[in-house]
Amino acid sequence: MDLDLRKLRYFAAVAEHRHFGRAAEKLYIAQPVLSRQIKAFEQELGCALLVRTTRTVELTAAGRQLYEEAQGILDAVTAAVRRVHDADRGVQRLVVAFSPGLHVSDVIRAFGARHPDVQTDVVPARWWEQDAPLRDGRAQIGYLWRTFDETGLRTIPIGREPRVACMPAVHPLANRPDITLADLDGERMMDAPTRRTSSLEEKFELIAAGQGIALVPRSVARSYSRDDLVHLPVTDAPGMETCLAVCADRREKPLRDFLAIATAILRDDPYTGAGASR
Repeated sequence: MDLDLRKLRYFAAVAEHRHFGRAAEKLYIAQPVLSRQIKAFEQELGCALLVRTTRTVELTAAGRQLYEEAQGILDAVTAAVRRVHDADRGVQRLVVAFSPGLHVSDVIRAFGARHPDVQTDVVPARWWEQDAPLRDGRAQIGYLWRTFDETGLRTIPIGREPRVACMPAVHPLANRPDITLADLDGERMMDAPTRRTSSLEEKFELIAAGQGIALVPRSVARSYSRDDLVHLPVTDAPGMETCLAVCADRREKPLRDFLAIATAILRDDPYTGAGASR
């Protein structure tokens, strides 16, 4: 079957807001129209996506899976339309994907100074599928944390960064200057695939609520600093590597120039480059 993108957008709005009224307002359509479209979408797919009550809307297992897939699909379509418009207008554009905690602003400024004719955009890479923007065409370059599926990609190592344990400020270990992996034995860890969250904000909110501890790169912890969390060095935890990634068959000159500039600048970064603590 062909996937109806309009209905997929409608579904994604309902899944995001967990409320038909708020989703309808966002979409600028009437709520009864939205309800009919979602019902028709479920019939087309042959499965229930939502569980409706008088007060709430919850996702079924199929709905959760589709919502997980939907943003990537919709983003990829948006990126494809933009590339068509760029080709029509003769616009050169370079899009950089970046993982949480990593920063490419210095590279973009340096690249822009040398290539003022190339428009540079950025797109965030979700932490559990960092390679997705490269594979679906939303980005040509990624500045990413390893590990991810590197099949069909060319990577350039940048550096390594220590990991810290993120935990509630009231945790019994929180007053320690540092800890070891053995200190975390028996703790509920938020890094397991079964406890995957949709964003780092959600993960840190759950950690602050006492639902677990997570090992994260130091710069990620710094980027999401908050008073109710502490970040302790884990002295024997392996560091996390950073790298630049591109599709192996991409060799355009602006892309090569960006990689050269990025490699030079990012390897000098005191936090995530080659000079970072190991």
